[in-house]
Amino acid sequence: MPNSVTVVGGGLAGCEAAWQAAKRGVPVVLYEMRPQVQTAIHQTDRLAELVCSNSLRSEAPDRAGGVLKAEMRRLGSLTIACADETRVPAGSALGVERQAFAQLITERIQAHERIEVRREEVTQLPEDGPAIIATGPLTSSNMAKALYAVSGEHYLFFYDAVSPIVDAETVDVDRAFIADRYDKGGADYLNCPLHEDEYEAFHQALLTAQRATPHEFERDELFEACLPVEVLAQRGKDALRFGPMKPVGLTDPRTGQRPYAVVQLRAENAERTMYNLVGFQTSLKWGEQERVLRLVPALQQAEFLRYGVVHRNTYVNAPALLDQYYRLKERPHLFLAGQLTGVEGYVEAAASGLVAGLNAARAAQGLEPVAFPPETVIGSLVHYLVTADKRHFQPMNAHFGLLPPLERQKGQSKREHKLGYGRRALAALEQFIATTSL
Repeated sequence: MPNSVTVVGGGLAGCEAAWQAAKRGVPVVLYEMRPQVQTAIHQTDRLAELVCSNSLRSEAPDRAGGVLKAEMRRLGSLTIACADETRVPAGSALGVERQAFAQLITERIQAHERIEVRREEVTQLPEDGPAIIATGPLTSSNMAKALYAVSGEHYLFFYDAVSPIVDAETVDVDRAFIADRYDKGGADYLNCPLHEDEYEAFHQALLTAQRATPHEFERDELFEACLPVEVLAQRGKDALRFGPMKPVGLTDPRTGQRPYAVVQLRAENAERTMYNLVGFQTSLKWGEQERVLRLVPALQQAEFLRYGVVHRNTYVNAPALLDQYYRLKERPHLFLAGQLTGVEGYVEAAASGLVAGLNAARAAQGLEPVAFPPETVIGSLVHYLVTADKRHFQPMNAHFGLLPPLERQKGQSKREHKLGYGRRALAALEQFIATTSL
């Protein structure tokens, strides 16, 4: 019998890691501290609960996120399989019904004969391995102290913001229209347009709105791809119109013209009873959220089912601490996975769990670890983590800029060039699978 693998943390990365190790015949003990110890943001005791958006982002083959999902499907990802089974309409993105998604992953993990789930907090790093720490952006203070003690590196903190959710019945559909940008997808977004004067009033209200007071242990360091709308508003009058409120690719059927600005709503569940304000992460006080967001004409009577909140995100200085297998350099029996490593995004976190789980299983079986080729999106993420400038390290989403450059052929369109990255990535993955004992 192979040695067992310990996984600490029952989020996306931890569940994916446990699944990958167990499917390779290795016993797994998965620790999740909820519900005995709650976080400031989780609402249930389910594994893999999504606390921000319900979107796993693009599935398009010309986007790195879409290629990443294709790679993970090929590798038997639990995360992507459950997302496919609980998807809701979201255009070219993979959106899920969050409660059904978390419930399905919880059931699959608990039903696996080689996975034991223990509901208790782990406050110290396991002395014996292999073990995977996947405690996520809401790592408890006890575990953070344990990681700090062995790393000798200071941790970085930044605000990760959550968008509000509104009751679909309270949206004024007469002042909104259904469409996807450039008519892509299945018209899955409800668009709330604003005229120029309405936008200017909205922008001014954001500038003067009161923000929630941060906790003492949180530093105001913001991940660029997840900035609160009130922070974006401070960057200039048109910053939002080039960001989450951009009207590009949308035509209001009532006017036949492009709106001056638009707020997009995305369904939170299959029944479309709830809508998420796309890209509207916010740290405003709850009363201020209602006041400001109701300046959007279609949301004047909106009922808020969840307010936007801001919470701490914790990640390590990966270039200083990790190797290409997601192991701590100084303690190679310990793997890290998920947003704790500096990958940003649901699928990216799960992908790191996949690699860590695979390699932890190999360690338990006495096999050498494997590193995914940098031509794959999975491999490009960890390559970035271990080669980035450790003096200015920041979290990173998947994108083609992380992959080795691919020469653009003469006359080739931008989309075809991006499709080339995807084809090369999947071909590299197939070769990797064929030549590696996974």
